[in-house]
Formats: sequence, structure tokens, C-alpha cells
Amino acid sequence: MNDFLQQFLIESRELVTQGTEGLLLVEQSPGNADLLDTVFRAFHTLKGGAGIVEFAAMEHAVHAAEELLVEVRSGRRTLDARLVGDALACLDLVTAWLDTLERTGALPENVDAGQASPPSGVPAADWTAALFSRNSGVLHRAVTAIRFVADRDCFYQGEDPIARMSALPRLLSLDLEPVLAWPALGELDPYSCNLILTALTSASPGDVTAHMQGHSGRCEIVAVAAAGVPRIEEELPMNVRKLLEEQLAVLDADKVQRLAGRIASVSRTTANAMRFCGRDDQAERLGNALGSDEEAGRRLRSSITQLLASGSAAPAMRAESSPAVETVARTLRVDAARIDSLVRLTGELTVAKNGIGHTARLAHANGDAVAGLLKEHHLVLDRLIGQLQSSAIAMRVLPLRSVFQRFPRVMREMASSLGKPVKLEIEGEDTEADKTIVEMLFEPLLHIVRNAIDHGVEDANERLKAGKPAVATIHLRAARAADQVLIEVTDDGGGIDLERVAEVATRRGLATEANLRMMSEADIIDLIFAPGFSTAARITEISGRGVGMDTVRTAVENMGGRVSIASRRGHGTTVSFALPFSVMMTQVMTVESGGQVFGIPVDAVVETVRIASEDIAGVGEARVIVHRNRTVPIIELGTVLDGSQQRETSAETHAMVVIVAVAGQSVGIRVDRPGERMEVILKPLDGLLSGTPGIAGTTLLGDGRILLVLDIVEILQ
Repeated sequence: MNDFLQQFLIESRELVTQGTEGLLLVEQSPGNADLLDTVFRAFHTLKGGAGIVEFAAMEHAVHAAEELLVEVRSGRRTLDARLVGDALACLDLVTAWLDTLERTGALPENVDAGQASPPSGVPAADWTAALFSRNSGVLHRAVTAIRFVADRDCFYQGEDPIARMSALPRLLSLDLEPVLAWPALGELDPYSCNLILTALTSASPGDVTAHMQGHSGRCEIVAVAAAGVPRIEEELPMNVRKLLEEQLAVLDADKVQRLAGRIASVSRTTANAMRFCGRDDQAERLGNALGSDEEAGRRLRSSITQLLASGSAAPAMRAESSPAVETVARTLRVDAARIDSLVRLTGELTVAKNGIGHTARLAHANGDAVAGLLKEHHLVLDRLIGQLQSSAIAMRVLPLRSVFQRFPRVMREMASSLGKPVKLEIEGEDTEADKTIVEMLFEPLLHIVRNAIDHGVEDANERLKAGKPAVATIHLRAARAADQVLIEVTDDGGGIDLERVAEVATRRGLATEANLRMMSEADIIDLIFAPGFSTAARITEISGRGVGMDTVRTAVENMGGRVSIASRRGHGTTVSFALPFSVMMTQVMTVESGGQVFGIPVDAVVETVRIASEDIAGVGEARVIVHRNRTVPIIELGTVLDGSQQRETSAETHAMVVIVAVAGQSVGIRVDRPGERMEVILKPLDGLLSGTPGIAGTTLLGDGRILLVLDIVEILQ
């Protein structure tokens, strides 16, 4: 893909996101003119970008949606759910095309919308005269006339010529007549199109040509002025009149020395205002150079005064809000591969820093005189590399907004499908996390939101009976806490039915009735994470198939995080994710086993204990200890990693055990001795070692040895 298309792809995706967000917001606040303007600008810029890269199909599709928004802005059409849905469908189509472009590096083929057919050769007077005569009441407002002879087989091509012509921008009139005289009803062929459609519109010929792209019939487009009809100008909208009055004030300013600049500015502004009103001929005259002396200023002032005097203001019309002032860009697009390269470089610097620290410790142990100086320099290097690491990691982080902004659309569709009114409230969308986490977060959150709407939220009638608002609320929150990112999905539904969970768990053999009686509410709720577990009474298109919560836990733990659920019957449920801020920078605790050093992620470590060997009891072939009034299984790290027999403990009086927490369960890992805590940048295994089970990645120790960082979840499976 060349740089030109790459830039088009990036900007188009941003505009699609902006348009989607704006449509969902303006649907909730249809009277918000600023929001509507933002959506319109997104569609307009998308259309312009498609035209620049000569992607006619996308240009045509977006133009059609843009015209709908023009009608809404002008007050000729009401913004309703159907219109929003059509506009969103247009953006979905654009997204599919952009995906193809990203995958193939080229614009999609075989989707060209085609060009408007050239004039059919019929003289304009042969049809325009009759059209003007029939529609004399709107002729003074007309800019363009169009005659469209539909292809006889257009129905087989999925075309609707009446719908296409009815959607013409700024349509004033539409007439239909047969190509051939209509036959008797019994002889009429309903699958053959026999229509000639003629219309008048106040849109420019260029806009009409763009609208008619892709048709299969014959089309003739004529400027009304070119057909010899003098056009009586339509009254200026109130916002344009105010703009022209302000331009007169600019010309009347006292600073004569800047007259030339003011004349040029007023001339361009007034010309743009006339183009907005469809008065292209006047815009062209005003846009021409008028000179820079006082006489030129008087001529321009006279022209504007005549425009203002051409008629009183039109009925009250919504003023166009001025677009927000663009500030200097504070962001710079950088290829992700370059950022990853910088992160890898900081990892190598970290290894070098650890090596200097190791050398300093050796020198100090040997009584070397330079040990103190070496240690001081190491501290300085440690501080600087720490800052470099933080800066490099910060380049990889993204705001969670890129994930959260997808859920208003998802919520809208799911709520509509289930017939449950639901509103979404988002907090903390500016919270940042590593791009790997941000990219993987949507799927598990989607499962949670689906369950919240389908299972958690009651029907509107049930909510009213329970004294709740008919419209349910789902909160999506995010916050940063030290080295973790906390995310919560909370609904105000009926909560989790513990009795139902226990019933399903008993039926599926996940727990006995005796065990359930001994379980806390949190333990019973945790059964939901069992594979295939579902309490749904029926299967819907959204959920109820027993696929979800186990997938959620697996996905979150693969990201190095934890998931938990809290629920109150009748009040709602909260699902919480605790995720690491970065997946590349990891804090590990080193442990030694069998003469080799390994790393265990600090996030998984609960505590390190030293116990008497006699306190390790056997349960069958397994070994356990009782710690803090809980039975904790013990595994030998060396046995797990090399498959050897368990060590003989008769000669050992004590054992070092690292207690780790996995999926809410505590497990003890017996090691020879614990080591230091250190911060490392993991490098995943590649080559022949790629995919080695139980190893999350590697790094180098200060003395040059390789440190294998363990994947505790995979080891204990």
C-alpha cells in the first residue's frame, strides 16, 4: 500500500468512528445542532477523501447518506431511528471497504458506482419546456433540471428509479410519464420498467450528477439558466444575512492601511456564502479579484447591500454553528513497528543496566576501591533508563476510548433486538492501557454486556413493578490504580439468582448439595465461570448458549489480569477486570529450583512462607498444607518443569513455598529458595522454542544468565 492510500485509510477510520459516535449521540439529542454538524462534517470529509483517491463507490454511498443529513439540517426531514440506522449501515459498508483496502493494499474492485450517463442527445427544449410549464410555481427556485429514462431491466439489477429520483438533493418537483403508452392491465409486464422521470431541484448540477452515479438508464442533466429561464433568487437564510451584515462591518472599519486584505477576505467569504445558497453564478462574480483601492471596496459594499436588499429573510432557520477552531496538532502518527523497536531497545538497555549492577556488587564484595563510584554511576543509569522505559511504554499505550466507543452502537442494536430499553453510561474512557490489552479487551467486555442486557436487565414492565425506572442503565467504568487498570461493567438489573446457579451446578455435577451448603456466596457465583455453564432458560441470538464467562476469564488471565463478580439480588451485578497497565514491562520475583533461576510474575504471588517439612501432608499422590485455615495444594516446581520424581523430604527440615493465586484458587509452589524482585521487559520465545508451554517469555539477568519467566496459569492446568 502506498503512503497516499495509507493516509486515506487512517483518516477514514477516524472519520467513521467520529460519524458513528456522533450518530448515536444525536439520536439521543436530535435538537443538538452542534452534534448534527459534527456528523455531517464527518460524512462530508469521508466523501471528499473518497473522491481524492478516486473511489467512486464509496464517494457515491457516503454522498447519499450526506444528502439525508442535509435534509435533517435544513428541517425538511426528521431524524429518526430508521435514518440513523441507514447512516450507520453506510458506515458499516465503508468499514468493510476499508478492511479490504488494509488487507489487500488496494482499493476494492468490482464495486465502482459508475458515472452518470451522458445526455441522451434529446434537445433540452423538447422536455424542459414542458417541465417548466408544469412546475412554474417552483421554477424561480430551480437550479437544475433532470430527465431520467430508466433501463427496462433495472428491477432485475436491484434498482428503484423512483426511489433514486425521490432522494435527489433539494428536490422541488418530480414528474412521471411512460416511455411507451401504457397497455391494458391484463397485458402489463410488471417486471419491465416503462418510466421517464423528470425533476427540478435547487441543488447544483454537480451534486445531481454525483447522486445519479451508478444508474443503468439514460440521464440528462441541464442547468436551468442554460435552458434560457431567468432565475428569481430565493430569499437568503437568516444565518447568511447575518454573515453578510458582518462583512459590511468589516469593510466599514477605520484601518484604511489594511483595506486590500479586508477586501480579499470579504470577497471570498461572501462568495462562499452564495455557494452555500446555491447561487454559483453570483459566487463566481464575487470571488473574482475586485482590486485593492477604495473604489473596489465601494463596489464590493454595493454588491453585498444589493444581496441583502433582494428580499426579506426567510422564515426562521437554524443558524449554522461555526466549526470549532482547530488547534495545532498535538499528536504524531508513528508506525507501531517503530515503537516496538524502541521498546525492545529499552529492554536491551535494561539488561545492560542489570549487568552494571551485578558488576558493582561483585566489586563491592571484593573490596575494590572503585566499587562506590561504580555504584553511584549505576544508580544514575538506573534512574535514566527507568525514565526511558516509562517513556517507551507510554508510546504503546492507548486510551480505552477506542474500545468503549464501540459499545453505544452494540447496546443500541442488542436493546432493539430484545425489546429492552437500555442506556449506557461511560466513565473513565480516557484511562490508558497497553495497546495489546486494548486490542484484546473488546471480546470479553462484549460477553459481559450481552449477559447484562439479556440475563441481568429485566423487561420494562417487570422493572416498573419492582419500582425501578423502565429504562435500565449499564455503567462501563475504567480507572487506573498504580500498575493496574480496573474496569467494571455494572447493571441495575435483577442480580444473579444464587439458587438457580446452585441448581444448575448440582445438575451438571460441578458441586454436591453438601459442598454448596458450605460455600460462600462468592464461591457459588464463581461457578458461573465453569466451561459451558449457563442459567438461561432459553437461547437467544445474543446469549444463553453457555459460551461466555469461561472465555472471559481465560481471555483476561491471558492478559495477566483477574476477573471477579459481585451481585445483589434485585439490585444488579458488577463484573470487574483487574488488568496490568503494560504486558511488556513485568515485575517478577526470582526463585531458584534445581540449580536454575526462574521468574514468577509478582501479580500472581500472594506471599512467600517457610514451613516445616512435616507440615506437608499427603492426599493420595498429591501434597497439601494447611495455611490460614485453608487447604492449599503444593506442587514441586522442579518436578513440573522436568518431569522428575518428587524430592525426598526426609533430610529437609523446612521448605520454602510461594503461594500464588490462580482463578481465585490458592496454590503453593515449592522452590529451593526465593530471590530478588525485579522489573523486566519480556521477550517472547521464538524459533524452535516458540509455543513452549509454561513459559511466558525470557529476559537476561545481570550476570548474563537467561531468566525464564513462568506462565503460572498454564503450568497449573
